[in-house]
Parts: sequence; structure tokens; C-alpha cells
Amino acid sequence: MRVLYLSRSYTPHDHRFLAAIGAGGHQAYFLPLQGRQVATESRPLPAGVEQIRWRAGKGLREALIPPGAVMELRRVLARLQPDLVHAGPVQLGAFLAALAGARPLVTMSWGSDMLLGARRGLGRWAARWTLRRSAVFLCDCQAVARVAQGLDMPPERIRVFPWGVDLDHFQPGGGRALRQQLKWDDCFIALSTRNLEPVYGVETLVQGFVRAAQEEPSLRLLMLGQGSLASRIKTILAQQGMLERVHFAGLVGFDALPEYYRAADVYVSASHSDGSSISLLEAMASGLPAIVSDIPGNREWVSAEHNGWLFPPGDSHALARALLEARAQRQKLAAIARAARALAEQQADWRRNQGELLKAYELALALEGGAR
Repeated sequence: MRVLYLSRSYTPHDHRFLAAIGAGGHQAYFLPLQGRQVATESRPLPAGVEQIRWRAGKGLREALIPPGAVMELRRVLARLQPDLVHAGPVQLGAFLAALAGARPLVTMSWGSDMLLGARRGLGRWAARWTLRRSAVFLCDCQAVARVAQGLDMPPERIRVFPWGVDLDHFQPGGGRALRQQLKWDDCFIALSTRNLEPVYGVETLVQGFVRAAQEEPSLRLLMLGQGSLASRIKTILAQQGMLERVHFAGLVGFDALPEYYRAADVYVSASHSDGSSISLLEAMASGLPAIVSDIPGNREWVSAEHNGWLFPPGDSHALARALLEARAQRQKLAAIARAARALAEQQADWRRNQGELLKAYELALALEGGAR
């Protein structure tokens, strides 16, 4: 089977899906709509994947697709003659593919494209229009599936499975070297791996950390990622005299990520919107208790008193209380960590979950009359 895979750029998630297509014995063609220059994945493309040259990325925006991009994709489709097109996010890659007449079309949500982008207006219209032209809809949590059903996607054409993680790569243990390097051996370390953008609630996270750190001198914060709020975040910390208690690691490659999870005591995310967050699943696989915003996607993975803490989105006071409670219950964290790892093993193993991707392809081909 020849699969044309459309995505925004090139991320660790794209690497995972492209590798799964090849592992299933199929030929993958990769079209990064906005170019590899905005990639966040340092690894090369999986063996056998062919990248498609694309000159129409300029001006592409969710739900606003220039006619030139549609014509360019039609030329790509005519040349490659793929058996199936896998595209996302919904209002970008999948909308473009639908406009170009790609069939069968497997539309994949990236979470916020449906949870936020499909709430109203042009984004909602584009999502509904695209889903009506999709053979199968892929998503990683029930919260997104419910939005798709609300836009009239038949439930039998929706496939829900967590994108999952490599349980051998992300596992408990170690992390001592990084703690020593930072001179944080005896500290209580919270870890955030989200980019510094508004949707991830990083201002709430930092404000909550500051409140908790004012009461607990041992608290430290590891912040990974980058983004438009970097300067704002550092200003908040500097004004409160907390800048030295936070380490900004920037973008961390896939190979180095496990060391950061293992060095931390808890994982923290104040995101306003998430499906099954891969960062959360990586943290759980690494045996980290989670302190996360109480949103539908997170509630599918974290339950209070079992494997973490939930707090209302945007509530820095509640986040501070959760951090202090986790620090006060440090002796109980080992049991919470075991529960987190066990759930990851049960439901977030990508080696098992990737089979659901290929089953979705089979369903799309069956619905559209099979491969050429």
C-alpha cells in the first residue's frame, strides 16, 4: 500500500507514525506542509520514507487554504497515485486533502484542532466539511471523539487509540547525574515539557510554582521547550526572585528526554487543551506522578489519589497546593509512580497501539472499495 502522509512539519509524533507505516510493510510518502525548517524532531526520516518536495506552504493557515496549495496537492496526488491519504491537523492538512479530492482520506486530529479549533466559526465549518469527506477519523482520546460525533462523523468510522510511547525508552530509574549537574540533589523537582505558548498554560504553571516555592525552599522547576512566552515567563520569575530556582533546558531531543523525566519528582502541565498528551504518557511511563489541569483529556489518564493530582485550569493557587501536597507526601510518591507506570504499560504501549493505525487504514480502504 502506498500512503501519502500530510502533516504540519516534522515532529516526534510524525516520526512515530511514519515508522509504523513502514513497519507494516507499506510505502510512506511524507509531505510536511509548512516545511522541515520548523521541525522539532532531530532524527532523520525512518528508513524507506520518501519526502515530497512542497513549494506551496507559504500562506497556509487553518481553514484558510490558498487555491495554489490545492492545485499543487492535486499534482502530487496525480503523480504518486497513493492508495490512501493520511492527513492532519483537521483544519490544515486534512482540509487541504479534502479540497484536493484525496480518497480514501484518513483524517487525524492533533487534539486542539478539534477541542479548540472546531468550537465555532470557520474552524468548526472546515472540520465538519472535512469529516464528511473522510473515510475514517483518528483521534487519541474520547474527548476528541465526542467532538467529531457532534459534527456528524459516524461513530463506526471513528478510531480512538492513544498514540502511545516507547516503554523501553521511557522507564523509571536513573536521573541522578542531571540532579547533580544542576546541584539539585536534595531538591524536590517539578518538570514541565510543554512549549512556552498560551495554550499550555505556562503562565499559570509558573505562577503556581512561585506560590509554592515561597513556602517550600526545596522546590525547583525544570522547564523544557521554547515559545513566544519565554521572555514573559522569565520576567515573572525574576520579579519574584525565583529565576535561580528554575532551569530552562530549551528543546531537548528524543534521546535525551528520558534523563529529564527521571531527574524529576513530579510532572506538571497546566494546559488548557489536550487530547491524550504524549508528554503526560512519557511522564507516566517514566514513573512520574502527574499534577495536571482538570480537562477531559487528562481525566482519561490521571485520577486523584491514584496516580497524581488534578487542578482547575488557570488556577495557580490550586496548582501551588498540589505541588505542596506532593512534596509533603514524598514518601508516598513511589507507590503513585508504580501506578502511573502500570497504566502506561496497560494502555500507552505504542508497539501495541500502532496496530490500530493499520487497522484504520484497512477500514478506510474497505469503505472506499480497496487499494488500486
